[in-house]
Amino acid sequence: MKPVSGGWSLRRRVISLLTVVGVLLIGLAVAEAAMAARNRTQIDAVLNQTGPLRVQSQELLNALLDQETAVRGYAVSGKPADLAPYREGLEQEKAVMASMRTLIGDYPQIGRELQIVQERVEQWRRSVAEPVITTTERSGTRAGQALVTDRARQQFDEVRTSVSSLQDEILDARQQSAAAVRSSSNVLVVLLIVAALVVVVAGTVLLLSLDRMVIRPLTGLATQVREVAEGDYQHRIATVGPPEFIRLGDDVDAMRQKIASDLAEVRQARERIEWVNSQLQKQAEELTRSNRDLEQFAYVASHDLQEPLRKVASFCQLLQRRYAGQLDERADQYIAFAVDGAQRMQRLINDLLAFSRIGRLTTGFTEVDLNKVLGEVAGQTEAARQYADAELTWTDMPVIRGEEPLLTNLLANLVSNSIKFRRADVPPTVHVSARLVGAEWEITCQDNGIGIEPEFADKIFVIFQRLHSKDAYPGTGIGLAIVKKIVEYHGGRVWVDTDVPEGTAIRFTLPALPEDVEAAATADSPEQSQPSGPDDATTPAEAPEQSADPDRPDRADAAPESGRTGDMRETVG
Repeated sequence: MKPVSGGWSLRRRVISLLTVVGVLLIGLAVAEAAMAARNRTQIDAVLNQTGPLRVQSQELLNALLDQETAVRGYAVSGKPADLAPYREGLEQEKAVMASMRTLIGDYPQIGRELQIVQERVEQWRRSVAEPVITTTERSGTRAGQALVTDRARQQFDEVRTSVSSLQDEILDARQQSAAAVRSSSNVLVVLLIVAALVVVVAGTVLLLSLDRMVIRPLTGLATQVREVAEGDYQHRIATVGPPEFIRLGDDVDAMRQKIASDLAEVRQARERIEWVNSQLQKQAEELTRSNRDLEQFAYVASHDLQEPLRKVASFCQLLQRRYAGQLDERADQYIAFAVDGAQRMQRLINDLLAFSRIGRLTTGFTEVDLNKVLGEVAGQTEAARQYADAELTWTDMPVIRGEEPLLTNLLANLVSNSIKFRRADVPPTVHVSARLVGAEWEITCQDNGIGIEPEFADKIFVIFQRLHSKDAYPGTGIGLAIVKKIVEYHGGRVWVDTDVPEGTAIRFTLPALPEDVEAAATADSPEQSQPSGPDDATTPAEAPEQSADPDRPDRADAAPESGRTGDMRETVG
């Protein structure tokens, strides 16, 4: 980097200019503050002292006039009621004078005039008012009127003259204060104009300096940077101006050299990344194609194996019926094994075919009422429930978006499993319930069967996984795998709740409709402000239970009832 030429830096120049302007503005601000304080004092004198004094002097004169009028009226009528204005005027006089004395601290001349008024008023009261009142009370109105002479009127005129002098003095003081306010306001305006001129001159000087020292060098630097940005990485950047700009130009040129040296490496790295991305894209396409082929293979294999298996099963059954008892006992046993194996293979293929169809053959999502679905499930499992003396109940279920055939298969598998894995000598009970958790419905299928150990909670959802032998509990081991795939296809999750006291509780979630979430939020808002006990906690789906009677309408508002049909107990909450 080349050495920086001498001269003042941009920072030093700006600081010097701002210091000079700041000193001038601070001096003007101090002068304006002092003048503003003086102006406030003078305005306060006009508004809060001389102004109220003028009003109070007039009130004082009115109080004295009321007293004089009341005394003359009493001397004429002799009625005590006519003295009420005199007493009220006397009280008003005392109050007004006391208030005026609190305002004349800065005006001694007004205080002397007020003292003169007070002395003349007291003299008039001693020599005229009180004697007239006393004489009228004792000797009557004629004697009282005799005391209201020209001398008495002259004394009251002297009182009025002293009040007029007081008012004139107050008016002079107010005019002097107003003149002082105008003078200080003019000085304040001049100071503000001077401050504005200082700001304008300083701004002009700063603008011209910035144009010469900042804008022009920056414009030249930007032009050279654009040339480099357009691809001329060998263009050397040179800058003129203050030392800071020269150093900035050197730093930008150093950055240009570094960018030019790194550009080749970046290009090589980009070529390598593009090659890797192309390989990853090929692998992703190959994986997608492989998954599609596997699904197609599973579907075709399970579909095409139906025909030979049907033939094997049919001919084995024909062989069993035709030659039963004609061969020895071992031959009959072998034939039975063949028939059973063919039938089990056929069930496995059918289940595999159903498993492969989930998500492939779709009818589109619609709004599905799970109450109706459970009614259909009750009809499908009616024979098994009657055989096992099973009880199927459910609470009011929600409406969700999904495929009704898949949801029916889902709940039918869960109910069938609950009936199949029952305890000996204990009538099985299956209960399906739902509650809103956030933006999902959590649906639970709970029974009183043999239960599942916690260590096998995840294993049961794996395809063809069995926890018991086929002799103890028949089946292919694919039912819960189908349940898991249907739930995940609908955007939910499924798990086994191992904390239930007895039996098995399989829970799964399904996305709730937006209107259900909004309704739950609206219902919860006022309830949060009211205290509730443990017995008040309910879930949104806690409604009267519905029975497994397929002939009963699947409605949440159905009337409560209970009954028994054959060997199947039906409970409606």
